[in-house]
Amino acid sequence: MWTDINSRVLGSMQQRQSALHPKRATQQEKPPKRSSFRPAASSTHDWIGPPNPLSNLRPIVYRVPENESELEKRLRHLRQETEDWNHNFWTKQNITFSKEKEAFIMSQLKAKGLTVRDEQGRRRSLNSEEMAMFYKSFLDKNRTRHANYNKEWYRRNFTITLLMARVALNNMWRTVTVRNGRKKNNTPNT
Repeated sequence: MWTDINSRVLGSMQQRQSALHPKRATQQEKPPKRSSFRPAASSTHDWIGPPNPLSNLRPIVYRVPENESELEKRLRHLRQETEDWNHNFWTKQNITFSKEKEAFIMSQLKAKGLTVRDEQGRRRSLNSEEMAMFYKSFLDKNRTRHANYNKEWYRRNFTITLLMARVALNNMWRTVTVRNGRKKNNTPNT
């Protein structure tokens, strides 16, 4: 599973980078170095991977307990679904941001009559005041999208928190009933 996540991410990352930078697509790209360590299937902990290059979020491999109850399974699936939803949102958002930022820089340089590269071949950039105009316009244009994201994020986290509380209460109840059952079995009959 861990390998599948990395290979899917790497493949989609290369496709998106090729779309963003067509000149780079023709050059042979080396995949980023990755650790060869992978969590064991019978792990007792969740595992957190390196940040995804597109979403900047760290993937999580949730452990599956041996005697997982239906409630625990529901919680694990909701957490994974929320992580996937979050990853997809930020991947799309970051790609959109990068494309629009690049287009803004190009248009500003063109308006000034400048090329992308200077006489020494270095890439030109805009100053902070010019970039602030882009950042403000991007945030204004995406205000509704971000507000909807925040509402959904809070709703999902509230549901996850409630499920976690229910799982903790169920586990506590199970522990209490098991202990009481042992005490009753250990008392001598008179």
